[in-house]
Amino acid sequence: MQFDKILKFLKHISKNNNREWFEKNKPRYLEAKGLYEDFLEALHKELLKFDESLAGLNPRKQGFRIYRDVRFSKDKRPYKVNMGAGFSAHGKMEQEPGYYIHIEPGKSFVAGGLYMPNPENLSKVRQEIDYNANVFLKLLKAAKFKKYFNGLDDFDQVKTAPKGYPKDHPHIDLLKNKSFVVSHYFSDTQIKDKNFVKQVAAACNAIKPLNDFLKEAIS
Repeated sequence: MQFDKILKFLKHISKNNNREWFEKNKPRYLEAKGLYEDFLEALHKELLKFDESLAGLNPRKQGFRIYRDVRFSKDKRPYKVNMGAGFSAHGKMEQEPGYYIHIEPGKSFVAGGLYMPNPENLSKVRQEIDYNANVFLKLLKAAKFKKYFNGLDDFDQVKTAPKGYPKDHPHIDLLKNKSFVVSHYFSDTQIKDKNFVKQVAAACNAIKPLNDFLKEAIS
């Protein structure tokens, strides 16, 4: 995998985030995109070893567009400065648990779980945690999981107890979450390592019990 070319392109577009530069350098973008899709194809083969629900996906189609939607954003830069992709049973993690891979100079990571579920699914996940807290806590404390993650990311939480749950609920910190996501970061050096695909797959393997719990909750 030639991640050095991908990272170099992303560094350059972050400094030249305009249509004129992009059009002049579109061959570089297409080369970087192709290399990233090569990586996704290799990763998909590894993911299928432990998650058969991904079998119907075309890995080269799982990447997200580089073009930003600026309609409702104060940030009018036209292009993303990362390459991201999502793998879940029916596509790109839309209202279902899955795995997300993000490549960005100095900020690359793999993540998984359920991102911003709709109110119905959020209610179902909270109820499942309430009913089966021991099962949920056990998967968060598993050695394979803790090798990569320190519990759920806390970027998306309500400030007080969610409706229907007392403030002194024994697992209120878990129930406050509006997203149920974990993430593990990789350095640029790790990305360029020949074993990077297997490292990402191993982190995803550690995520799978969380995804299974979440799938059961919203099914």
